[in-house]
Amino acid sequence: MRTPGNAGRAKGTGHPGLGDEQLLRQEETASKPRPKPFAISKQTVWEAYRRVKANKGAGGVDGQSLQEFEQDEKNNLYQLWNRMSSGCYFPPPVRAVEIPKKSGGERVLGVPTIADRVAQTVAAMYLEPHVEPIFHEDSYGYRPGRSATQALERCRERCWQSDWLLDLDIKNFFDSIPHSLIKRAVRKHTELKWLLLYVDRWLAAPLQKEDGTLVARKRGSPQGSAISPVLSNLFMHYCFDTWMARKFPDVRFERYCDDAVVHCGSKRQAEYLKGAIGGRLKECELELHPDKTHIVYCKDGRRRGSHEHTSFEFLSYEFRVRRVKSKAGKYFDGFNPAISPKEAKRLRNEMRLWRLCRWTTKTLHQLADWVNTRVQGWINYYGHIYRSALLPILRCLDGHLARWARRKYKRLSNSRKRAYWFLRRIHRQEPVLFAHWRFGVRP
Repeated sequence: MRTPGNAGRAKGTGHPGLGDEQLLRQEETASKPRPKPFAISKQTVWEAYRRVKANKGAGGVDGQSLQEFEQDEKNNLYQLWNRMSSGCYFPPPVRAVEIPKKSGGERVLGVPTIADRVAQTVAAMYLEPHVEPIFHEDSYGYRPGRSATQALERCRERCWQSDWLLDLDIKNFFDSIPHSLIKRAVRKHTELKWLLLYVDRWLAAPLQKEDGTLVARKRGSPQGSAISPVLSNLFMHYCFDTWMARKFPDVRFERYCDDAVVHCGSKRQAEYLKGAIGGRLKECELELHPDKTHIVYCKDGRRRGSHEHTSFEFLSYEFRVRRVKSKAGKYFDGFNPAISPKEAKRLRNEMRLWRLCRWTTKTLHQLADWVNTRVQGWINYYGHIYRSALLPILRCLDGHLARWARRKYKRLSNSRKRAYWFLRRIHRQEPVLFAHWRFGVRP
């Protein structure tokens, strides 16, 4: 018999007006995880981590290395996905690393933390499919299926066809990109609120110097971040590529991120384009470098004119008149690229810093394994065009190997000639042991 005090209470529930089935449904609903405000795929986060892991790289301001992140990768990746999907991911400061420029001075690289690098890669993987199809066919930097060697080959062909060109250099490009224009370009190609949110936060993330001080950033996208290549390409697409296609549809150019070469039919056209492009960059809050932007005359055996600048550098290659052998076996003077003198000097200095002669505890095969991973990359890039210019640089490597042999083997210590005889004997037995031997260098 029910009393007035429990008339509205279902049996065994303790809740007024709720039966057992209703209570069970309520508890099941409460136990289910709430949907995240942003739909970010866990698989994409995992794939982004795989890319970051393959690229290796140093740690950021938290001091966590890739190996340390890997020790608890599942938990670290889940926490990152959870924060990004919830909208509560705030990127930490970017570690500032100063490296010397080839032309003098220093360039500041921004090194994100491992987790932040994964997060930026996730964003780049979502953004890239939307912007890649609209990019210009002569934009080659940081794009899938495009490479620097393709830009060099196209530039060489057009230098043969046009007598003049404009070698463009944008002053402090990565430090000068206006944030407002980057955000405007991103908004045009995605409606993903989380992507817009995090791009805003990444652009505003401060730089942390070695002494721990934080530097606020109101402009620029630091080199070294995973999202920066996509953002810089998107910015230059609207700042330069589409503008050139609209204003000067017959003018051809090659662009690799902020480096560009514009081909001209005459000196007068080159001067006009220099002024027009400089004005366009000012509209986009950028500036041409006054000392590094040149009008170049592509002088060769057929072109007998003269000009202040008859050579230029593009993507670590120097374009100038060179002796070339035709398919018929005849020699002529052509305007061709080869590894630049500055880059050749850098490679020689790098080999010197290896100090191979001190590695006497290593066998020759162990030495070859270590050296080949580095030298093969040089061969693939600098030996792609005009490979003969790379041979003298690679011959220096045999000199370092000969010094190694003289230190390791007592019978060779007093004779440089015997050390080279030793290398030649090894070359006859194993001609593909070293990458530069396979390239055609003989000790």
